[in-house]
Amino acid sequence: MGSTVLSLRIDGELLDRLRSHAAKRGMSVQDYVVRTLIREDFDERFKTAVDETEKFYGEADGEAGARPPHPAIT
Repeated sequence: MGSTVLSLRIDGELLDRLRSHAAKRGMSVQDYVVRTLIREDFDERFKTAVDETEKFYGEADGEAGARPPHPAIT
């Protein structure tokens, strides 16, 4: 996967906070922002996957449509 340049105009106070967060982790602001966006994207995709799994199998509390017990566990 290649990379693309993204230019952002952000508030000076926000940039100061980003610099502080990045410095605490020994990272550049660019790396900190990219890792934060990657984590947020993962969290969103993970939540969607969990929601879809719950729709497919039903809620874990035993509501209708819940996944039947595994035959070997009876």
